[in-house]
Amino acid sequence: MATDLDFSFNMLPVPARRHIRVFQVHQFLDRFAMGLTVAVVALALTDRGMDLFQISLLFGVYSLTTMAMELPFGGLADSIGRKPVFLAAVVASMVSLALFLSTSDFNVLALSFAFIGIGRALRSGTLDAWFVETFKAVAPNVDVQPALAKAQWANAMGLAIGAVLGGLLPDLFGSAAEKLGFSVYDVSYAASVLVMLLVFVYTLFVIVEKPRPLNPQALKQGFAAVPMVIKDAGLLAIRTPTLSLLLLALALFLMATNPVEVVWPTHAKPMLEEGYANTLIGVLTAAYFFSIAFGASLSSRISRMFRRRHAITLAVVFACMAGIQIALALQGDIFGFVMVFILYSVVLGVSETPASSILHSCVEDRQRSTMLSLRSLIQQLGAALGLILAGAIAEVYSTPIAWMVGAVFLLVAVILIGILVKRLAAAPG
Repeated sequence: MATDLDFSFNMLPVPARRHIRVFQVHQFLDRFAMGLTVAVVALALTDRGMDLFQISLLFGVYSLTTMAMELPFGGLADSIGRKPVFLAAVVASMVSLALFLSTSDFNVLALSFAFIGIGRALRSGTLDAWFVETFKAVAPNVDVQPALAKAQWANAMGLAIGAVLGGLLPDLFGSAAEKLGFSVYDVSYAASVLVMLLVFVYTLFVIVEKPRPLNPQALKQGFAAVPMVIKDAGLLAIRTPTLSLLLLALALFLMATNPVEVVWPTHAKPMLEEGYANTLIGVLTAAYFFSIAFGASLSSRISRMFRRRHAITLAVVFACMAGIQIALALQGDIFGFVMVFILYSVVLGVSETPASSILHSCVEDRQRSTMLSLRSLIQQLGAALGLILAGAIAEVYSTPIAWMVGAVFLLVAVILIGILVKRLAAAPG
């Protein structure tokens, strides 16, 4: 196989440069729409009368819906085209936002979160695949990784700027919304609807894809294939103890960390002055995304510190996460909370690369998609279980107690990765 040429944006053909810019704008707008609500979702639910257990259940609905739909929707984009599937994802997102804005009823909110999960499952791998395939067509034999990095940068910027604005809008226009009978946080959700409409129009008219014949059997076949996909992936994991240990550890990792990622705004807001609390929550959400990106950029250097022994790196990272999560739970003032939360986010970003490296080293190309699907399923399940358990504990005791219980899951994950370290050390070669 020929080695891809080094990426140089200025040396790319004009169609390739335009393709990158088109996708960057698309990714920015799509994530900007999501960022507008991500900073305030937990606060908006609290304002609608939901307790922490109910909030956890709603996010569990999202996780379980995504888990159930991701596999059957995975092949749909290949069958009928990436653009129509993404447009369907945007419609699902707008339905979710409309349902959220229309109610304070738990059951309707659960339906809203189910539509978020459907939108997430429909988005998975759609226009990303379109971007890579089109880039390779207009710039053959050029390394695509830097082009993807440009798109990911636009993705992160959309989330971060959306989060800041999503937190700012309730402080600026919340009182006007309340006079009209709405929640202060509905301003951010209404803004997200408008941007989602813009994303739909942009995708419809700017994203160009050759139409594919509509195959009505594609979705049916996708659902029918789910049991076989799960069976094949499960058998592969059972027959490969390294994978079993890794996947179980990752499930425990999500059980511990996902409750922190979801409910931290409700814990941090009482530490802030009411007049600017939502704005600062938005800023801190943006800092969270930037910190994860920074941690991911550090991961290769940290891996070299441990001589690229990824299991050892992962064990150390998980142990650090456990200690930092306990420290985060013990913070009683906003300054200490922000400092520890940013450190927590950086270490969270470091954790992704070593885990992925171990997984990819254990499977062959023909098994890779199956194993990635199983990993997604197990992580979503771990996230859902962790949220439900943490919500129940938080209601009976407190959020910090729930986070400290979660740290125990991280310590168990450290033990599992420690066993994995010994297995890999004993393996030949």
